[in-house]
Amino acid sequence: MHAGPVTYAVLIVFTAVSLFPLIWTAIAASRTSGRLSQTPPPLWFGANLFKNLGTAWTDANLSQALLNSAVVAGSITVGTVLFSTIAGFAFAKLRFRFKTVLLMLVIATMMVPPQLSVVPMFLWIAKLDWTNHLQAVILPTFVSAFGVFFMRQYLTQALPTELIEAARVDGASSMRIVWHVVFPVARPAMAVLGMLTFVFAWNDFFWPIIALTQENPTVQVALTSLAHGYVPDESVVMAGALLGTLPLLLVFVVFGKQIVGGIMQGAVKG
Repeated sequence: MHAGPVTYAVLIVFTAVSLFPLIWTAIAASRTSGRLSQTPPPLWFGANLFKNLGTAWTDANLSQALLNSAVVAGSITVGTVLFSTIAGFAFAKLRFRFKTVLLMLVIATMMVPPQLSVVPMFLWIAKLDWTNHLQAVILPTFVSAFGVFFMRQYLTQALPTELIEAARVDGASSMRIVWHVVFPVARPAMAVLGMLTFVFAWNDFFWPIIALTQENPTVQVALTSLAHGYVPDESVVMAGALLGTLPLLLVFVVFGKQIVGGIMQGAVKG
């Protein structure tokens, strides 16, 4: 099958629509706040990009914020992928009492609005003296019910039961089966789950703004300091948003081929 002109036209339109928010952020970051308020708005880059980036970097303490976000998002991603894969394997292939009931309880937690858990979680971290510490943001989301359910659904179809039985006949323990059988088979789904988890953890604002302060912020918390004042400088705010987005783009550039390759490998095996 070959793509025709209509296919390319549709792809170009969708690509342009997808890139427009990022391009507009860069254009706004290169202008002044006064120019952004004019009509029509600017449609090309100005001369203030590096000045606004430097102002946002200094005013929002983005060096510390980027480091904190990398630690938080990386830790949550590793924990979610690792434990969700192990739990998903247990729910998909192992036999134990109350398996269905426990799975239903895990799924039920996805229906609880996160706002309901704010007060008890804050009381918990305050009692442990974790306020304004990164573990207060990492541990509550270290494992997700969505990740467990996602890996369970994938391993139910992708992991043959005969492969596990053959490994047990060869004398492999459960942990060895997980390491040498489950992880290789689950690699495509682990890549997708890791990508989704990292993006969600990096962009999370609701809980970090409660648990952290401007003295030890993540990127999303630090960016709120740029919008303070009676008349915020919108160009500096956009510059800060651009700096906060660049690490995500770097992750996709570096690991994009591995993620797509793992997905395609899983599709061919299926």
